[in-house]
Amino acid sequence: MEDRYEAVRQLILSINKIDGCYYFCARKLGAKENMLALLYALDDGRPHSQKQIAEDWLIPKTTINTIVKELVGAGHVTLLAEGESREKTILLTEPGKAAARRLLEKIHTAEQEALDKTLQRFSPEFMDAFAYFSSCLCAELQKQIPIPNQ
Repeated sequence: MEDRYEAVRQLILSINKIDGCYYFCARKLGAKENMLALLYALDDGRPHSQKQIAEDWLIPKTTINTIVKELVGAGHVTLLAEGESREKTILLTEPGKAAARRLLEKIHTAEQEALDKTLQRFSPEFMDAFAYFSSCLCAELQKQIPIPNQ
């Protein structure tokens, strides 16, 4: 059991290290961590709702709403109505795409370099295994410590 405890601990420490790297990169780039996460989410070129981003990126909807208002004011995003729903789709404007590219360029380069180095040493299945572990851990935590609306 101790070996399994240490294995999980090592995984969690690795996750925290990654989170910390993004946090410090955001600060160094002059952005807040959640702003960076929102721009990262929108940078895939697809439309996203605030609800979807909040769920996928685990950022409170009120925080997303505040950042979106800031980005709308700066002309970096536009909001489009989704049919009859109150929910709006968020899209980067051309200036927003340029700003996101400037902010994320070095991050994406570092991610690709890290992935290339990792794939030279480990099989690509590590990503599937990690995603599976993430899903299993969230499901098991939900069983042990139920979180409303999860």
